[in-house]
Amino acid sequence: MFLQMEKTSWLLVVVVGVVLISLLGGAEGRKSRILDESSYYDLEYSAISCRAHSASITDFGGVGDGKTLNTKAFQEAVNQLSQYASDGGSQLIVPAGQWLTGSFNLTSHFTLFLHKDAVLLASQDINEWAVIDPLPSYGHGRDAAGGRYISLLYGTNLTDIIITGENGTIDGQGEIWWQKFHSKKLKYTRPYLIEIMHSDNIQISDLTLVNSPSWNIHPVYSSNIIVQGITILAPVKSPNTDGINPDSCTNMKIEDNYIVSGDDCVAVKSGWDEYGINYGMPTSQLIIRRLTCISPYSAAIALGSEMSGGIQDVRAEDITAINTESGVRIKTGVGRGGFVKDVYVKGMTLHTMKWVFWMTGNYGQHADTHWDPNALPEIKGINYRDVVAENVSMAARLEGISGDPFTGICISNVTISMAKKAKKYPWTCTDIEGITSGVQPPPCQLLPDQGPEKTEMCSFPTESFAIDNIEMQRCSYRLNY
Repeated sequence: MFLQMEKTSWLLVVVVGVVLISLLGGAEGRKSRILDESSYYDLEYSAISCRAHSASITDFGGVGDGKTLNTKAFQEAVNQLSQYASDGGSQLIVPAGQWLTGSFNLTSHFTLFLHKDAVLLASQDINEWAVIDPLPSYGHGRDAAGGRYISLLYGTNLTDIIITGENGTIDGQGEIWWQKFHSKKLKYTRPYLIEIMHSDNIQISDLTLVNSPSWNIHPVYSSNIIVQGITILAPVKSPNTDGINPDSCTNMKIEDNYIVSGDDCVAVKSGWDEYGINYGMPTSQLIIRRLTCISPYSAAIALGSEMSGGIQDVRAEDITAINTESGVRIKTGVGRGGFVKDVYVKGMTLHTMKWVFWMTGNYGQHADTHWDPNALPEIKGINYRDVVAENVSMAARLEGISGDPFTGICISNVTISMAKKAKKYPWTCTDIEGITSGVQPPPCQLLPDQGPEKTEMCSFPTESFAIDNIEMQRCSYRLNY
């Protein structure tokens, strides 16, 4: 049943109900249940938009027994609720239970809300996953040259879309996909858990994502995005289970997230080789704040390697990484083209790392054989400050490209405690240019020390992006069970 969500106090509803019951001699049915507190479920959360209409997946025949396939129920629910897009929007409640489903498409002015004991279980039946075209800025799938399996939660050309909950769970049941990947039995690229394309005003918050077949959260060609309060868990040896991958997106905030991953916790992207260059849509105005990452074989934050459309105006602060390969890594190579510039990182706390700083100009994976050897990336204006790291094998590995050096590197106020079995030379630097201040152990000669009095020289902008100025609403609902 659909319920109109009143924004006035529910107490008024109770008073009116009492009067009606007195006048009608104790009428039965729905009116009598107004006074029955056990028949209500109070729902409250912060969101970019509140909704006027609500329904439960059970209203569409959904069964949360972990066995019944609910793909049709979810898609029917979204389709029917889409009629309210111009009438205050709608939300679909997923109550406690295990809800087995294949992929389904989302709609505009819509909220998908997961109860704290709700689990969306991704179907392991490959027939439940449609095959869609490769992304135009990639030209190819990542696992295979052809198309890609559609994501579990998918939307394109949407506005005002919210996926949230009380830390409810989305379980990708990715083991079967990881096995197919390792055995090279995939015809198409594995699905992601959440992908939103060509969309605006997106919120993904307060959820737990586990065992994704591949990437977890992938906003692409989109703007005005908040990813907040997300827990992502995957085995540390699971293939390509990146946490959050903003891809050709503008004005995005990633904050208060905890990620354990088999790949980069956050990977910033913008297209692959000649396809990304031609599409020409950068990722810009990105905030990454209060991230905790565990990823022994990858980075807390990676910029690239698919960065051919460009990456600019990235601000990362209050980053914690534990048992992670590197803090911030820039990955690129000849043929990528594009740029990574105006990157600002402040306040990293790192424990048990292989590298603190890592820049790679020799990343060699290409979409196909048509990449342009003259397409050289521009890496410029990379700033790090206020970093404390312990039990580190190597302070930095900074490798630019011969004839195309990485320039404008600034590192200040950094203390790195080396591991007992650390590398003999803590810094290796080739084809880079920059400056440092207050960095221990002392950096390489290509990063000359400017003196201890300039430990704050690496800038961190104070002006805010528009995404930081969005006012969240407090949405309160009283729902019938």
